[in-house]
Amino acid sequence: MSAREGERVLCRTPAPGKKPTRILRWKYEVVRRAILASLPESEPGLPFKDLSRFVGRQLSQQEQDELGSIGWYTTTVKLDMETRGEIKRIGKSSPQRLIRLVHE
Repeated sequence: MSAREGERVLCRTPAPGKKPTRILRWKYEVVRRAILASLPESEPGLPFKDLSRFVGRQLSQQEQDELGSIGWYTTTVKLDMETRGEIKRIGKSSPQRLIRLVHE
């Protein structure tokens, strides 16, 4: 088993009662870096509906091919990053908008 197939990260969600998901660490790290590179540090933030597209722009073609569903992984990692306090939703904005709270 290669390093890319081994260790997994437990991705939590801020929604009460939802079970966490385990994904491969390399996928988590690639998507996390892309999310941080895509989100601004201040308002008005980035609409969530645009996040997957911005994440895709940060990934190499090989990463995109190996990752699979960019949208699914973006949403899974985004929810975990919210629980860790690395990113946040701006108020009760509709559509949902996001900013980053940590620096890479």
